[in-house]
Amino acid sequence: MTNPDRLEFPSGAQLAYLAEGGANVIYRIIWAPAPAGPKQKDAAPSKEQMSIPPMLRGKLLRLRKETKSGISYQEISRNFDRIIRPLFQPEEVVDQTLVQLPRGLVQQCNERLRAAELNGTRPRRRCGVYLSLNEPFGLLVTDMTTFTDPGMIMAELKPKWLLQSPSAPPDARRCRTCALRDMKNRESRKVCGSEDKSFCPLGLVSDKFEHVLRATRFVKGCQDQDRLARFLHRNSTLLKLQSHQKAMRDVGLHGQSAQSSEKSLAMTLRDCTMFIKMPLDGEGTVEVRLGDLDLKTGAGGKAQYWLDLENRLISQGWYLGTNCGQTSSECVLQGSSKHSHH
Repeated sequence: MTNPDRLEFPSGAQLAYLAEGGANVIYRIIWAPAPAGPKQKDAAPSKEQMSIPPMLRGKLLRLRKETKSGISYQEISRNFDRIIRPLFQPEEVVDQTLVQLPRGLVQQCNERLRAAELNGTRPRRRCGVYLSLNEPFGLLVTDMTTFTDPGMIMAELKPKWLLQSPSAPPDARRCRTCALRDMKNRESRKVCGSEDKSFCPLGLVSDKFEHVLRATRFVKGCQDQDRLARFLHRNSTLLKLQSHQKAMRDVGLHGQSAQSSEKSLAMTLRDCTMFIKMPLDGEGTVEVRLGDLDLKTGAGGKAQYWLDLENRLISQGWYLGTNCGQTSSECVLQGSSKHSHH
């Protein structure tokens, strides 16, 4: 029995693989419904065939993979509506709407994923995992790509921890993100000799413009750093995210039990992605939305991992910036905390 209020994904839509993460595959929607009845030769496609249904306009389709920790889209959607939506304006988040999938669509997509593995077009590390055949729904999400907007560029960044961990030592010279990056870099230098460079999240929300400008050097997808920095400097969505992080302080070694929904929300707000869509010519409006806001759960050992990580950052001195190889850092605290506590 189908629910009359429930959106159904139209069978006339074709899907084109766009990207995938550990738990989901994202598809572009191509609207090319089958022609109705016999067509005259060379007849132009009718208006109905060309016009994409309103529910699909500006949307991508997200489908769920079969994974161990797989949470159903109904639950993801319920959490989003109940917990995430009230925190932001509708235009500040990548929206998501539950949609019923037509029969056979997931099998078809899985066949194409297998074919892509055979011809080498699917990322190697994603091979072998396919879409869940027990998930009746997909999610329609806001399309922040510039595929249909050649006049736009899209920049993408992970704001991460916009304020220090509440359990960091008071004389820390690294914020949570920079401390963790230093620690991971030491591990990856041992293994493969490379390291990850990125911005300091505290710089992103700094009132000093030069800190923001420095941070934008590491943002993917934007050539015009100065313009991006002007847009991000004291940006209301970024500051709102920071204030929610401040309110949700159940992180580090503090707060609720690791399995609590408060802890889940606190960690989710520290791991979302910011998408910024800007017109190339500098005219017109800039669209900024936060995505990847599925509630992270502490289940499956995740909560313990967060605790262990914080303990290591503290006990091994990563917050203090005194470890070998921790000399230069993007961290804003490195420059500011030399004498502030003495």
